[in-house]
Order: sequence, then structure tokens, then C-alpha cells
Amino acid sequence: MDTVIRGARVADGTGAPLAHADVGLRDGRITEIGESLTGRHVIDAGDLVLAPGFIDMHSHSDLQILARPDHLAKVSQGVTTEVLGQDGLSYAPVDDTTLAALRDQLAGWNDDPEGFAWTWRSVGEYLDRLDEGIAVNAAYLVPQGTVRMLAVGLDDRPATESEMDRMRELVASGLHEGAVGLSSGLTYTPGMYASTDELVALCEVVGELGGYYSPHHRSYGKGALEAFAEMVAVSKRANCPLHLAHATMNFSVNKGKAPDLLRLLDEALDDGADITLDTYPYLPGATYLSALLPSWSAEGGLDATLRRLSDVDTRERIRADIEETGSDGAHGVPIDWESIEINGVRKAENAHLVGHSVAESARRAGIPAAQLYFDVLSSERLGTSCLMHVGHEENVQTIMRHRAHTGGSDGLLVGDRPHPRSWGTFPRYLARYVRELGVLDLPECVAHLTGRPARRLRLDDRGLVKEGYAADLVLFDPDTVRDTATFDDPRQQAEGIPYVFVNGIAALDDGSPTGALAGHSLRRRSA
Repeated sequence: MDTVIRGARVADGTGAPLAHADVGLRDGRITEIGESLTGRHVIDAGDLVLAPGFIDMHSHSDLQILARPDHLAKVSQGVTTEVLGQDGLSYAPVDDTTLAALRDQLAGWNDDPEGFAWTWRSVGEYLDRLDEGIAVNAAYLVPQGTVRMLAVGLDDRPATESEMDRMRELVASGLHEGAVGLSSGLTYTPGMYASTDELVALCEVVGELGGYYSPHHRSYGKGALEAFAEMVAVSKRANCPLHLAHATMNFSVNKGKAPDLLRLLDEALDDGADITLDTYPYLPGATYLSALLPSWSAEGGLDATLRRLSDVDTRERIRADIEETGSDGAHGVPIDWESIEINGVRKAENAHLVGHSVAESARRAGIPAAQLYFDVLSSERLGTSCLMHVGHEENVQTIMRHRAHTGGSDGLLVGDRPHPRSWGTFPRYLARYVRELGVLDLPECVAHLTGRPARRLRLDDRGLVKEGYAADLVLFDPDTVRDTATFDDPRQQAEGIPYVFVNGIAALDDGSPTGALAGHSLRRRSA
């Protein structure tokens, strides 16, 4: 054996009780589980728990996993696989024009690193680029908004039949090249311009090819239940499995309404639907600041949006949509500027805004909050990120107990103060919601974060501690594991996680990152 982990308390990813065992690794696989195993390198586990590596079902590492391939944010919290291409917006498939537009639009999520080599255009080429060296494994979803941008452009109108054919071709090609499904961002342009019928048509392709649909649906605020119901209907009509991205019930209008969502999902599940979901164990959300704009004001792309922001009358119309009506980009809820915190800027002249709400910064400047909002967007060319303090603890706990629940960080790795979920999601589940609050027991929580997401991804050799399976493993102390990342200091390595293995290679060794790049793309298995 290359490595033996001796005497571990094994949480195998099925939800079964912990059981002591030695686990032997060789050539990237779990080769033996038993007693008194010997190997060239032995780790005495003591009272540590050995679990499958955690699977981040909703990640925004699309660029940073390449720009900073050691990927300490995820390695240090026990993540060994993450799913990229989320929220309908990512960087493949693209042409030169679309790539330029996406680099602008997504700068608040992923930055636009100077000198970065954009060597791919297709999904397959992007996956090949990942295979050149990454710290964790990565799966990819074809982003529906990007596909619409390629085939239709940035206009708010129905797709023509020829454009629909082109979108079907792009989705099919992406899955044939290895993508595991399709994502949507239905509060982001241009994906939000798609009708229900358009989504069904694309999901039919996904279902036929053995993938799944992962939507960020049309509202997490006003009309959230109706938005969830639309996605369930799309899945049913298209005969396509459904995975609901960051399935939260946020904003004041949804306080205490998590049981309503779960009744909707349980009825569908009991009727034979194939549905899973993911959540993050925090209350605030995070996105780019311009996401709050009404969709009509973002039509046509960045330059068109900036022209509208420079026009006094148009600014007033946008302000009324955001502050009085509740724009579609702001989930139909009138924005409370006290709840919107700027956490990342691109220009030094705006650094003083970081860590403060839009309302607080506006008071300091002696101007209306909407004016500060517009001025920052214009100055930053929309490249600003924000936190949205809109969550409810009772909803978070209720949803994470559900039988279809998995974990996802939804983490953005860039900006001055990124959301701490980027570094802390998985240890926070184990510390706060297992050890401190008892919302989940430990074996059950591990199953939520490993075996269950592996089944959704159709990974038949990952997600369990089982002989023959890939040696993606995390060894942690259940008594001390905790997230140390905070909103003020978010880039902090978790405590109580001394060892992480990716494909049998130590990425974290006695608490220290090794810099190993043992991960690779996980491509769709044939249906």
C-alpha cells in the first residue's frame, strides 16, 4: 500500500454509523479496508474521522482554479470535487466577442486577471485546460446564459427557431464534450430573457444525454415559491433531473416559509420526480452589485448599461424600479440599502466603500443611496461585488434537513472581502450545524456533502469510503473542526482538518498545503 490511514473512525458517505477501520490507498484508489494494514506511509488517525472528500455542488472557481491552481480555499476545507459553470454564466462555450463580454460581466465574480491565457473556446477545451493541473477535481455545467449570448445575443426577445436549433446544438456539444448538465441564472442577463418553453427545449437535450438541470431560478424573494414551481415543471416537461441551486428562501417576504418550499418538493418527489438541491450554511448571499439592476436596463451588455446609467431620466426610472417596485434583478423586492454591503471593488479610489452598506456610505458622502450605487457602478464599469444580508436562520436549518439536500459554497474567491463561505462552508456544517446545534448528526451530514452529491453527478467511483473507489478523502477532528473565515477576515484556513487526499495524493498534509495538483476534470458518463 502507498498509504495506510490507521484506526480511523470512518464516515463512509452513506449515512451509516461511524466504524473503526484501517484504510489503504494505492495508485489513487482505496484498495483495502480492514484491520492491521501495512504500507509505506502510515497515518495514525487516533480519534479523527475519515470521510469521502467533500463535493461542492455550487462553486464559482471557474477562473481562480486556473489562476491559483493550489486552490487553498477549497483544499483547506476538505473539498476534493467542485461543480463549475454555475448560474448560467461562465466562459465556455464562447467565441471571441462573447468571451470579451463575459470577462466584463463576470469581473465581480471571478476578476479578469491581467495576463491570463484564455486558451479555450469550447467546453471540451476548457476541460482540457483543467486537466493541465488543478488541486481538486472539477465538473462543469453548460451555462444557459452564455449559450443564449452566443446564439441570440444580449437582447430581450424570444429566440427564433434557427437560434433555438443553435442553442440545442451548443448544449448537446457541451455535454458530449464532458459537461454534466446545464445551469441557468434566471435573474441575470441574458439568461433571464428565456421563456419557460425555451428552457424546456434545452432541458430535453440535457435529459436525453443523461445530464441534469441546475437553475438559479427567477426569484429568491417575491414569487420565490412560484419560481421554484416553474423549475419543477420544466424538469417534469423535459424529463430532466433537477438540482436546485442555493435553494434558499430569502428576504423579509419569505421569513418562515421554508416548509412551503419543502412541501412543493416533497409532492414532486413522491410523484417520482428526480430532484436534489444545495444550500450554504450562512445568512447573507453574494453576487455582483449590478445584478440588482432591472433586466431592461442591462439589455445590450455593459456599454449599453453604462450609457443608461449616465442619463439622468433613465437613472430615475431605474431607481424607482429598484427602490419602489422591486426589480427582477433584485428578486422583486424593493431594496433596503442597509442590507447591501459592498465587499469588493476594482479601483483603489473606491476601497473606502468596502465593508460598508450602500446606505452607510451614502450617508457619509451626503448623497442618496441610489446615487452612490449608480456612481460606483459607473466608476467600476460594473465590476463591483456585494453581500446581500437577506437570509433567515430558521429557513436555513429547515432546508438543510431535507432528504434531497446537498452542500454548495456558492463561493466567490475574489474581491477585498469575499463571502467567508468561500473558505468556510464545509467545516461550518460540521462545527455549527452538527457539533453545536445538532441540526444534523455527523454521519448524516457527511452523506449530504459526499455520497448524495456523487449520485447526482453520476460518479460511480467517488463519494464513498469504499474499496475500489477513488481516494478522495478528508480526515478531520469532529471535536475541533471549525470555520475560521469571517466577514472581516474571510481568507482563513479551517481548523481541525489535518489531511486531504485528492486521487490518493495529499493536498493537505498534517495541516500544511502541499501544492499538489492531483485533480482533473470529471466528465459526464454516457447515459
